[in-house]
Amino acid sequence: MNVTLLYFDDCPNWHVTDGYLRTIAAEHPRLTVERRVVDTIEDAEATRFRGSPSVIVDGVDPFADPDAPVGLSCRVYQTPAGPAGTPTLDQLRSAITAGGRAEETRDA
Repeated sequence: MNVTLLYFDDCPNWHVTDGYLRTIAAEHPRLTVERRVVDTIEDAEATRFRGSPSVIVDGVDPFADPDAPVGLSCRVYQTPAGPAGTPTLDQLRSAITAGGRAEETRDA
């Protein structure tokens, strides 16, 4: 399973998300995490970047709001504790686990 962390350097929240992804990767040896800087509007449009940080699981943004604009901004996630700059560790685990189940179904 492949996870891509899309971010831009001026967003402070990507570091927290990266730490969560490192934790999850340690739990799942088949998980690969790529980190990719999105630093131009052209990159944002090409990747459908809805803000930093964005987590892409096997090509899908599980947290995407189809009405959110594409562009270079910090992203807001709805968490159990209210709006935050990153999904929680549990939300990321759930999104990645759901992606893994879909991958297993495709491979069957």
